[in-house]
Amino acid sequence: MKVLKKIGVIGAGQMGNGIAHVCALAGYDVKLNDISEDRIKTGLANINGNMQRQVSKALISESDRQTALNRIVPAVTFGDLTDCDLVIESASEKEDVKKKIFGELSQIMPKDALLASNTSSISITRLGSSTDRPEKFIGIHFMNPVPLMELVELVRGIATDEDTFETSKEFVNRLQKTYAVAEDFPAFIVNRILLPMINEAIYTLYEGVGSVEAIDKAMKLGANHPMGPLQLADFIGLDTVLSVMQVLHEGLADSKYRPCPLLVKYVEAGWLGRKTKRGFYDYRGEKPVPTR
Repeated sequence: MKVLKKIGVIGAGQMGNGIAHVCALAGYDVKLNDISEDRIKTGLANINGNMQRQVSKALISESDRQTALNRIVPAVTFGDLTDCDLVIESASEKEDVKKKIFGELSQIMPKDALLASNTSSISITRLGSSTDRPEKFIGIHFMNPVPLMELVELVRGIATDEDTFETSKEFVNRLQKTYAVAEDFPAFIVNRILLPMINEAIYTLYEGVGSVEAIDKAMKLGANHPMGPLQLADFIGLDTVLSVMQVLHEGLADSKYRPCPLLVKYVEAGWLGRKTKRGFYDYRGEKPVPTR
């Protein structure tokens, strides 16, 4: 197996900075990249804040926090990633964006470097085919929020070799997370089950069966879910929810995966959830208020 020492992460948003966070705490040197230096700085600030919360809860020590933060450095360009043993892409859930990233990486990364995608739904085989090393390409799908969630889905493309697979399993183990192996079908395991449930909750709202508050209360108290499906949709990002449902609908050609028209309207309005301060709840005040 390849020995991993330095990890590159493309995307400093909620998922990317979470991946960098857990890699640094596990002892890896990390390079964090995004399309602008400001985004990288914001990502690093979020990592610092999240680690401080872990210190306050006695999950890690102050020394652990300082050591981990010192392991993460900005990578302003893809060229800064060329000494990484593994690069994990965590950009927006758009296939053309991801393929462009992997096409550029293929031209500059050493031939033995592994490439991975944190995609939550897109074919690993197709993404791998956009690289010069499909045998060294794999899906490593973290759950959100990364520092708190134990599961990682490992997804092999049709060309992914055994060495890449075994190296990825060892990587996840070192992060002190648990992997589930998923076949390369649209949305894999977790989102194949979770996102249609959220989409159905949105249909329930769209058809007037219940209000935002009633639907979330029903699932929290009636199904013992820690978070209502509409609240969870806002946390994930309604644009991501829509993207995954589109992948499911197109990839499996089954009408049960048709995105709810109300979900489409919210995304068209730019009401994407917590990150834009409005979604199924309005987050601009002291307390979230349902928007429907």
